[in-house]
Amino acid sequence: MNIIFVIYVEDQKRSREFYQRILKQDPILDVEGMTEFKINENTKLGIMPESGIVKLLKNKIINPSKAKGVSRCEIYLYVDSPEEFYKRAILFGAKPISESLIRDWGDEVAYCVDFDGNVIAFARKIKS
Repeated sequence: MNIIFVIYVEDQKRSREFYQRILKQDPILDVEGMTEFKINENTKLGIMPESGIVKLLKNKIINPSKAKGVSRCEIYLYVDSPEEFYKRAILFGAKPISESLIRDWGDEVAYCVDFDGNVIAFARKIKS
């Protein structure tokens, strides 16, 4: 099974540059209306303009731009160094939520928010 998680953004170019910088990789697809980053062999992160999804679904959904700044999803990424990714995200414009802490479910996790209100969690499993 292959999975593409798509987030809706106000500005595709700005979000592409942001995720390109924090993920330290170029997109595998970057055309007007969709940008994709390979997360692993079976998972991709897609970035689509808010106007694009409204047009695609013929106004059958509430326009995501009406929820500007409201967290609509959480992108939970397992990485080697959560604090490093968190600091890089803040450097490139994310809003801080929480520095890296060991959480009660056993992960070390740092949280921030991207330009569109999407929560980004940088996590690593703590060996027991």
